[in-house]
Amino acid sequence: MRIVVTGIGVISSLGCSVETFWANLVAGKSGAARISAFDPTGYGSAIACEALDFAPELYLDKKRAKRMARFSQMASAAAVLAVKDSGVDLSLLDTERVGCVIGSAAGDYEHLSAQFATHAEKGPGHGNALAVPRIIANMASSNAAMELGVHGPNVAVLSACATGAHSIGSAMDLINLGYADLMIAGGVEAAISPLVVDSYDCMRVLSHRNDEPTRASRPFDRDRDGFVIGEGAGVLVLESYESAARRGARIYAELRGYGSTCDAFSIAAPDPEGTWAAKAMEIAIRRSGLAPDRIGYINAHGTSTPANDSIETLAIKRVFGAKGYANPAISSSKSMIGHTLGAAGGIEAAVTALALYHGVLPPTINLETPDPDCDLDYVPGTARDAKIEAALSNSFGFGGHNCVLCLSKA
Repeated sequence: MRIVVTGIGVISSLGCSVETFWANLVAGKSGAARISAFDPTGYGSAIACEALDFAPELYLDKKRAKRMARFSQMASAAAVLAVKDSGVDLSLLDTERVGCVIGSAAGDYEHLSAQFATHAEKGPGHGNALAVPRIIANMASSNAAMELGVHGPNVAVLSACATGAHSIGSAMDLINLGYADLMIAGGVEAAISPLVVDSYDCMRVLSHRNDEPTRASRPFDRDRDGFVIGEGAGVLVLESYESAARRGARIYAELRGYGSTCDAFSIAAPDPEGTWAAKAMEIAIRRSGLAPDRIGYINAHGTSTPANDSIETLAIKRVFGAKGYANPAISSSKSMIGHTLGAAGGIEAAVTALALYHGVLPPTINLETPDPDCDLDYVPGTARDAKIEAALSNSFGFGGHNCVLCLSKA
C-alpha cells in the first residue's frame, strides 16, 4: 500500500506553524539563546533552542492543558495542527480506524524532579495525584488521542533520539497491516530542565559556546564542540494514497519505507565504523523500491558532536560510495533547531517532506571551517533549490538505536 503524508504539525524554536517554521529554516535562522526555563548560571552549557512562542491555550482546551506536562501539551498541539493541515474531517471517519503513535524519549523531568524534592522534604502522603499521568512518556500519544477523539491503535515508542522516526515507521506498519486507515505519528520532547541539561553536560556532549548561542550548533564543522539541547514536536498525518486522492488532499510526500537496526555496541557512543547506521539506510532504500542513485537528499542526524558527525559521514559513504561526494546533498536541521531528542525524528521527517514538496534543501548553518573527516556536500550556509525525487531522514539514538525513513515525491 502506498502511504502518503498529508498533514504536518510542528512546534519548535523556529515557530509553531508549518509556514513560519519552514520560512525560518530555509532562511537559516537559529533558534538558540540563553536558557529561560530556569536560571542556567553555573551550568557548563547555558543555551538551548526553546519553543518560546508556544502557548498551549491557543490549541487545546485550557482545563485539559493545565493537567498535562509540557511535552504532552506540545504533542497534542502538534497533532491538532497536523490534522487541521491535512484537511481531513475526523467526524466523517470511523475513529476506531484512526490512531496515534507519538513518542518521547524523556517524558516529563520537570514534575519528576519536583515530586522527588517534595517527597524528600515532606515524606509519604504529600505527592500530587497528577504526577504519574504527567510524567509517563505514553501520555504524549494518549493526550493527543483524547484531544482529537480518536480510538484506534495508540502506542508510545521509546528509542532515545530515534523515537520520532520509529514512531512514524510504526504508524506506517499499522496502516499496512490493516489495523488503521489513518495515523497521526511523530515525536515530542520538552526536557530543558536543570537535571537533564546538567546530566547531558556531564556526558560532555553539549556545546559550551554560551557567549554566542546562535553559532553554537555547528554540525560537520571542524570546531564543533557538542549539541544545543532543543524542545518541540513534529507530527505527521499518514494515510493511503487512495484515501488522500479520493478527498483531493494535498500530498507533501510519499513515505516509501524505513530501516531499523541496532549498533549493539555502546549505551551512548555510536559504532565507530558506522556499520549499522549504514545498514539502516540501505534497508530503508531497499524497502522503498528505489535505486540508491535516486536519493537526492539526506536530512542528517547531524548533532554537532565530534563523534556523531564524522561517523555519520562514514556511514553515508558506506552506502553511496564515490557518488556520495556529489549526490545526495546533506544538511542538518539541528544546526538551527538544536537537538530535540525524542522529537528530532518527527520534526526532521517533516523537514524532509517539506524539502521534497517545495524543492528546496534547508542549509546547515555555522559550517565555516571544513573538517577533513566530514568532506561531503552539507549545503553550507544557504538553502538550495533542488528538484529532488527522494530523500532519507536519519535518526540515531543512545543505545545504538538507528532508524532511517525514506520519502519521495508522491
